Amino acid sequence: MTPTLDRSTPGASTAAGRAKRPRSVAGRRTTRLRSATRSRLVAIGFAAPAGLYVALFFGYPLAYNLVLSVRDYSTSSFYSGVAPFNGSANYDAVFGSPLFGTTLRNTAIFTLGSIFFQFVIGLALAVFFQRGMRLGTTLRSLILLPWLLPVVVSGAVWRWMFDQEHGVLNAFLQTLHLTSGDTPWLNDPHWAMASLIITNVWIGIPFNMVILHAGLQAIPRTYYEAAALDGATSMQRFRYITWPLLKPVTAIVLTLCLVYTIKLFDVVQVLTGGGPGEATQTLTTWAYQLSFQDFAFGQGAAVGNILIAMATVFGLVYLGAARRELREAAR
Repeated sequence: MTPTLDRSTPGASTAAGRAKRPRSVAGRRTTRLRSATRSRLVAIGFAAPAGLYVALFFGYPLAYNLVLSVRDYSTSSFYSGVAPFNGSANYDAVFGSPLFGTTLRNTAIFTLGSIFFQFVIGLALAVFFQRGMRLGTTLRSLILLPWLLPVVVSGAVWRWMFDQEHGVLNAFLQTLHLTSGDTPWLNDPHWAMASLIITNVWIGIPFNMVILHAGLQAIPRTYYEAAALDGATSMQRFRYITWPLLKPVTAIVLTLCLVYTIKLFDVVQVLTGGGPGEATQTLTTWAYQLSFQDFAFGQGAAVGNILIAMATVFGLVYLGAARRELREAAR
């Protein structure tokens, strides 16, 4: 007869523990594996709609635009469905066009001029509202209006204001005796680009002001109090406290404004349409003209891809700036 081991004895407890331990460890591993798998499935389930949206509305148009830029796509292709492959012919035509240098220069002038004045005025307003004042919140809300309006509406309003014969701007300048005649703001090649920059600066100031004001609010007030006790002037406090601590936010603001402005189409199209002549023709309006006026869809797609490449470069710069900001915040 086989002897029965009494579990109340120490030896019995040890033997039973050894027998149960492998099963317990395996069970815990299985449970953790199932939990991790369930978490992954839940994460995939939440991310799938966003991934599908990006693939459908961003990935597909981008891929189709790349295909279109290497094919000879014309109006007859709509009916026949035939668009022969022509390699880099569309890109060669774009780079070899005399308009390429003009549009590139106009895009650079419009982008840099807009960003400079948007940032300077936005920073000045942010510093002004940082001091605190009565009705400061109300004034900031009113300044946000240009940013909230549709760009097409803002462009139409400014087109009326710049009108040579009935515009408010000419009437105002004549009232102040600053001009003697009607200035053709949108019809003169010397004034058309300045008119575009003025309009875009008016639209972009609120964005710069809001982001920079948030960055200023994050700077501890103790720094300014210590500097004031040391006798630092307002300019010295801005130079040695505000500007260095605001640099991460500044990098992000400038990069976002650069990406937004370089691809801006609405303002230029509503105000000048790229004219007079080619004085305000940018990459965006040129791509529109090639595609929907000249029906050179492949060349228009090529210009669009060049613009996408430029925006991607600046987007990568933005991601690098954001990563550096997170590292500095972690310190």
